Amino acid sequence: MNDQEFQSKLGQMLEQINHLPADQKERLAGMAEEARERHSRMKKTVADLQDSLDYLRLSIKYIMFDLEATRRENAYLRKLLEKQANPESGETNDGNEWNEGQ
Repeated sequence: MNDQEFQSKLGQMLEQINHLPADQKERLAGMAEEARERHSRMKKTVADLQDSLDYLRLSIKYIMFDLEATRRENAYLRKLLEKQANPESGETNDGNEWNEGQ
């Protein structure tokens, strides 16, 4: 049931409650108002939950980006260490390898 349907059904129920005797009317009107408040709180909770999920998705994307960058940096630094350990390979380090990996 969407919000519009809920409000419509609640309105119909309140109309029917208005035709009841005063002692029943007061008790049922209070229950209807409580249902309206609960529905409102539930909508707010669902919206807050959706916002939290959106933030979590964004955070995961940033973490994945950071992980990929760290892996590229790690590979680059390993190559540098290998070159330092084997200087006879004849390769020169002009710093362009970092940019090629990106």
